[in-house]
Amino acid sequence: MLKVFTKTDYLLRETLLGLRRGGWMNWAAISTMTVLLFLFGVSLQSTWQLEGLLNQFGSQLEVSVYLASGFEAKALAPTIGKMPEAIAVETISKEAAWASLVEEMGISDIEGATEQLNGNPLVDELKVKARSSEEVPALASKLNQMQGVEEVLYITEAVQRLAQLNEGLRWISLFVIIVLSLTAIAVITTTIRLIVMARRREIEVMQLVGATSAWIYLPFILQGATFGLVGAGLSWGLMLGIHRFLEKFATQQPDFIQFLINGLQLSAQQNLLLPVALFALGSAVGLMGSLFAVRKFALR
Repeated sequence: MLKVFTKTDYLLRETLLGLRRGGWMNWAAISTMTVLLFLFGVSLQSTWQLEGLLNQFGSQLEVSVYLASGFEAKALAPTIGKMPEAIAVETISKEAAWASLVEEMGISDIEGATEQLNGNPLVDELKVKARSSEEVPALASKLNQMQGVEEVLYITEAVQRLAQLNEGLRWISLFVIIVLSLTAIAVITTTIRLIVMARRREIEVMQLVGATSAWIYLPFILQGATFGLVGAGLSWGLMLGIHRFLEKFATQQPDFIQFLINGLQLSAQQNLLLPVALFALGSAVGLMGSLFAVRKFALR
């Protein structure tokens, strides 16, 4: 136990010593990591927010279900409401639909208009809201197969465009993550190499007294991980500050802006996953960059 504590104490002291001697090179690496991780966090958060916003708009797309003559909307509403793709079901009786239509046409004598057409020509209707835009086609297919359903109508093109936009955002986010990760690895690699070269005399002395390469270069690897963790912490704090500012700004906006802001809110799981992703990527990029930097020296 004492041996493990001694080794841990040595690694921490050497890592802090390396960071202290790094000077402005450390700040260059940390600031670069902060900027890159901030852009990564914004990209990831924007993807989640836009997906939520698209789903919120998608849920506003109503599937109109027209029943065959003799079937009542109230009888089918409970069954449709239990479908996993549906979140709300509104029933419109043919009487209510006829009264609304006659009113829109500016006819004051509803009974007279009904008599002229030998009764109410309309049928019962249900308006079903989908859980998300991606589930609208599946929901419409299920509704079309139900007994008593004459016709199912929904905006096919709008749903397809929303799904395509959602998929495009995912690919763009993946591309941004890859580019930023490669850039950060290059920056960390360069910084650690400069630090190693600045301490090459100490490293030569340690090699002469029999220290292993792993023991010599492990503090430098930990320095790279530290760059990533510090950069992740700073970027997360910056994102929190911007988020609080936008929340205050949103409270003073009209209802439509409020609707958009609500659609951009992250879930509790996403709020937890975002800092975890930042710290995980930051430490992983820092470790990879430092490993690439010391590999060349360790293999000599």
